[in-house]
Amino acid sequence: MKVAELQELESRWVVQTYPRAPIEFVRGEGARLTDSDGNEYLDFLAGISVCSVGHCHPAVVEAVRDQVGKLTHTSNLYLTEGGVRLAERLCASSLGGKAFLCNSGTEANECAIKLARKHAHARGISDPEIVVLEGAFHGRTMGSLSATPGLSGNPSFAPYLPGFTAVPRDDAGALEAAVGERTAAVLMEPIQGETGVHVIGDEVIAAAREACDAAGALLVFDEIQTGMGRTGSLWAYEQLPARPDVLTTAKALGGGLPVGACVTSSETAGVLERGDHGSTFAGGPLIAAASLAAFGVIDDPELLRRVRELGGRLSKGIEAIDAVAEVRGRGLMLGARLDGLDAKESAARLLDEGLIVNPIGDDTLRFLPPLVIGEAEVDEALEILGRTLG
Repeated sequence: MKVAELQELESRWVVQTYPRAPIEFVRGEGARLTDSDGNEYLDFLAGISVCSVGHCHPAVVEAVRDQVGKLTHTSNLYLTEGGVRLAERLCASSLGGKAFLCNSGTEANECAIKLARKHAHARGISDPEIVVLEGAFHGRTMGSLSATPGLSGNPSFAPYLPGFTAVPRDDAGALEAAVGERTAAVLMEPIQGETGVHVIGDEVIAAAREACDAAGALLVFDEIQTGMGRTGSLWAYEQLPARPDVLTTAKALGGGLPVGACVTSSETAGVLERGDHGSTFAGGPLIAAASLAAFGVIDDPELLRRVRELGGRLSKGIEAIDAVAEVRGRGLMLGARLDGLDAKESAARLLDEGLIVNPIGDDTLRFLPPLVIGEAEVDEALEILGRTLG
């Protein structure tokens, strides 16, 4: 089918919530994608940080092929080893408590919001509040959307879930002042990805931990984009001055398949009880097999070291381009603010040259390449960027 025909069908039958580029990708391997016309692209978006082990990683493909011929779904009314093993690996590698498996990042954040509210009610707070940061993105279901200040002002979906207070992302004093006796939690991303790759300062992270400890509230890290090696450590909080009570993860966890998780510390592991939460598809054998395979690839000290090294190489190379005013981020999660160029137009030109990046707003390009890339792919991307933006 020609792309024009596919566009016509998409326009007729698919709800128009995405402006899709006129390209149909049909194959992927590593950091490369091939479209229906046979053109090859270097993918420095990785499905928005989902395909962090690259496209069709052999370990993930083998695990899925093996599992799909045995068992794909039973529901959470019965035991399956894969889901239990995945929860074990998540908890053992992070906060040491328990995990609720789900299907996406927004579901993981919904679980965290419910957990924080129930924890607050147990402390005698009848009307709990959750403090969030301006510029955050936590999802598109009603709870997580209400926790996303930039989107919760859209009157089309009002009324939103009450109980969220937003403070500037770079003001530790404002955050401390916002946390009080009604605070259930502070919910934050260590690096805000969807609004331009903004690193939250250590002083804000430390202030959130201290304020939560003083109030008896929970510190919740949304590591849906920063987790699973993206910043050069398995979890971004490992490089920060504070450890959360709860973290959420998704995206890279499934190796390309849909999955999410809300992970607790041992102190918060018992907050949610039987009947409090559920999910039909979560933790199924097929998804668990893919996730465990992806975990095995990413949870590797050598790979994580390379993420830090290649992130530095990519960052320095982007900074050297005259059209770039600023580079933000950590590891292989970078944002470049352009000087005098439109981000969408620049991303379209780069796509024409075979490099996939993500425009955010008017002036920022986001880079989220697979974590398995090498120096050659970084240098190739830099050559295309320099030639196209220069």
